[in-house]
Amino acid sequence: MSPSDLDALLQAVRDGRLSPADARARLSGRDAEDIGFATIDHDRQARTGWPEVVFGSGKTPEQVAAISERIAAHGHNVLVTRTSAEAHRLVATRLPRAVHHESARCITVEVAPVPALPGRVAVVCAGTSDLAVAEEAALTAAFQGAALTRIYDVGVAGIHRLLGRAADLREADVVVVVAGMEGALPSVVAGLIASPVIAVPTSVGYGASFEGLAALLAMLNSCAAGLAVVNIDNGFGAGHLACTILRTAARMANRPPGEPSAEKSR
Repeated sequence: MSPSDLDALLQAVRDGRLSPADARARLSGRDAEDIGFATIDHDRQARTGWPEVVFGSGKTPEQVAAISERIAAHGHNVLVTRTSAEAHRLVATRLPRAVHHESARCITVEVAPVPALPGRVAVVCAGTSDLAVAEEAALTAAFQGAALTRIYDVGVAGIHRLLGRAADLREADVVVVVAGMEGALPSVVAGLIASPVIAVPTSVGYGASFEGLAALLAMLNSCAAGLAVVNIDNGFGAGHLACTILRTAARMANRPPGEPSAEKSR
């Protein structure tokens, strides 16, 4: 928990807005709220730097709205992935600032401004068919405060399109590469730049692509160094990891040489 979060917690207890028992639960990392069909982890932001994110697939609009409302009530920003316009309409009745991002299939609610992250994330997309996953990654990174560059429809079938954006690629501190079919694009990108590359296989392709398995295996077997792979269609995971890399780099830049991290010094 940051010093400002601790000050706010103590102020809430003093003002009677929070009971000592609830404050104790938050300080001990047990700030979870049971709403029957879900147990919401309100302490996640203090532990990890970002609040719990709602995976909308498989949840009813009512469930999405109820979870979103409780996250926002604790002062946390809301991100719902893999959701629908129907869910957004219900969320917006409770949280009027809710925004539906149709291309990313996400809902966001900004409760508090997010500080800008140092550095830049580039999201590279092989083809328009991969756009939904790429936009999920881009939205996740932008909503966490990352400066963003989109480089779309630059697959290896027309590699001159990618090479024409080489300068933009090299300016990025982390590059997310989204591709289906044979999944070759991340290897090409990783061979051109010094920054870490996060590869995202998509389920786009004909029968022998096995709904993204072929692209996943190609990326896992890449001979390019500096490349990591997330699961099939996991744009959120890639965008979140990109921001985690930027946050970690910023902490290290502000740490005096030789000083251990906060975790190691405990």
